[in-house]
Amino acid sequence: MFKVRPGYPRPLGATVVPGGVNFSLCALHATGVQILFFEYPHDEKPMWTYKFDPVNNRTYDFWHVLVEGVKAGMFYAYRVEGPWDIKKGHRYNPSKVLVDPYARGYVLDYYSRKLACQRGDNVHAAPKSVIIDLADYDWEGDTPLNYPFTQTIIYEMHVRGFTRDSSSEVRHPGTYHGVIEKIPYLQELGVTAVELLPVHEYDQTDVIHSNPITGVPLLNYWGYSTVGFFAPESSYSHDWDTGQQVREFRDLVKALHRAGIEVILDVVYNHTTEGDENGPTLCYRGIDNSMYYILNERGQYMNYSGTGNTLNTNHPIVRTMIMDSLRYWVEEMHVDGFRFDLASILSRDELGRPLKDPPIIWAIENDPVLQNTKLIAEAWDAGGLYQVGGFPGYHWAEWNGKFRDDVRSFIRGDDGYAWNFANRIMGSHDVYAGRRSLPHQSINFVTSHDGFTLNDLVSYNDKHNFFNGENNQDGSSDNRSWNCGEEGPSDDPQVEGLRSRQIRNFLTILLISQGTPMILGGDEIRRTQLGNNNAYCQDNQISWYDWTLLDHYGDLFRFTKWMIQLRKDHPVFQRERYFSGEIDPTTNFPDIEWHGIRLHKPDFGHYSHALAFTLAGLGVDNTFHVIVNSYWESLEFELPELPRGWYWLRLVDTTLPSPEDICEPGGEIPVTTSTYWAGARSIVILMTNDR
Repeated sequence: MFKVRPGYPRPLGATVVPGGVNFSLCALHATGVQILFFEYPHDEKPMWTYKFDPVNNRTYDFWHVLVEGVKAGMFYAYRVEGPWDIKKGHRYNPSKVLVDPYARGYVLDYYSRKLACQRGDNVHAAPKSVIIDLADYDWEGDTPLNYPFTQTIIYEMHVRGFTRDSSSEVRHPGTYHGVIEKIPYLQELGVTAVELLPVHEYDQTDVIHSNPITGVPLLNYWGYSTVGFFAPESSYSHDWDTGQQVREFRDLVKALHRAGIEVILDVVYNHTTEGDENGPTLCYRGIDNSMYYILNERGQYMNYSGTGNTLNTNHPIVRTMIMDSLRYWVEEMHVDGFRFDLASILSRDELGRPLKDPPIIWAIENDPVLQNTKLIAEAWDAGGLYQVGGFPGYHWAEWNGKFRDDVRSFIRGDDGYAWNFANRIMGSHDVYAGRRSLPHQSINFVTSHDGFTLNDLVSYNDKHNFFNGENNQDGSSDNRSWNCGEEGPSDDPQVEGLRSRQIRNFLTILLISQGTPMILGGDEIRRTQLGNNNAYCQDNQISWYDWTLLDHYGDLFRFTKWMIQLRKDHPVFQRERYFSGEIDPTTNFPDIEWHGIRLHKPDFGHYSHALAFTLAGLGVDNTFHVIVNSYWESLEFELPELPRGWYWLRLVDTTLPSPEDICEPGGEIPVTTSTYWAGARSIVILMTNDR
């Protein structure tokens, strides 16, 4: 039906060339490979099959062929023959139809996982790869924004959940184009980057539980279940069955860049959706199981990811795949950075042992294509490897779990956290002293997708994950949350007033601390998950944005917006170096000085719940004085004396009602007293009038 030529081993995947498409697949231990072509993705039989000639279509471990007449938009898959020898790690099964790990697009069938786990042929329901012509797109001059980390404010969000609810009132809810329609909202909020939960094609059907009330099967919502590392998630495209997901994702990146917003991808190069030996054979297991996964001496999967398998990231071929994937998303999709899920797995060797100088991490660090991208590590894994403050490499930033925990504890009013809290505000140099780090390499967050939302952090003492179908046994129990007097939603104005104040306290500390702040999307309008702190399987209103909250909590949106602007406007919150004691010659203040309710007398003791600090302008900014009162009563704080003609202006007081809680630029309120009464559980920010 089609003419074939030997083709080329590089590049891997399906590459459109003049007159046809070159296909290349790496399978070290395979003895035979077939490629199948389909007119439609759900056809029960392929329209044409070609069996690779091991002489003409194989170069070392690369199987390749150039097929004339094939073009973009067509569907294809593989069958791979080889040994079934579990002790040696081989699980070849030619009855299973496999997708191309380098494919730029897929079409998945919701029944494919079940059939891929069973014996027998699955050709009629197997996922299919889509041929994509990458040259067929006009970027209209789009270029990277390259914001420095010091000027970056990250907004973590889920593509589908952002607009899936009908309250979003977009034309294409739950899609890349739906996000485009809401870009003005992100612009008004003022964030500089969106960090998208996984958009690599993933298997939504890998959840084994059902809703215990309705019996409805649960779906993988977050997306940490990768099928392919080059393909955008097809269900986020409104034209998903024609291979348009690449075009629509590019549209999103281009639109965000036009709005001045960078795109960071949450990437999962630590495991795949194939799980353990009971999982489906969809791709990697059937192409070369012993190459792609970390196995023990019996050929069993090592589970450092907590999901059944662990990608063998430091194998030369797998390492090349990861590098090719990262370069692809930068060069062809124009993304600005990556957050690496369970990044410590990248430091493990082929036997799972931690490496001092992991090849893949240093390859990413030193790659010229990636040199200007943002690299963020979740510096731990499910196997107990914890590398926060010690992740290999110099370019990498790290999610700072210590910031989350210590800030939650101090704002809640726990004993014994004053000194830790002060260190988090100063950029966590105590955590990162072991590496040649800078303050911005601490990614500060109070909440993320994994855990309570900010509303739920102040509304629940305990997790409420019953709808996950695991008897509330899943999710962390160490939440450091406080319900402010009543579990769950409350009509008590005192409880609601305290919750509102605590939310503002958390956002204030997040946005004035040294380091790079990350806001969980929806926290600015009190998005709730009803106490669920592990909503990975809740593709419904529990996870989706309820846009009516913007009407109910517009005052919080306003507060967050102006706090973001405050950070942007003032270099003292964006330091490029740690504090060193440098003296401001105008005020004689050091770059930072700590106080208690009395000047120059900070209390870092076990029972301290109140601190204040002064940030000197050092000739480039105003001087700021910040009061943090986590005590349950009002306290009177002494204020630093200023040079003649200078006085303090009040910018923020979280005890005050909106719009007095934060002053817009030019509307700051003079403070005429030498002390300031800070209300119970409140934060106050004062600024000098000198600039």
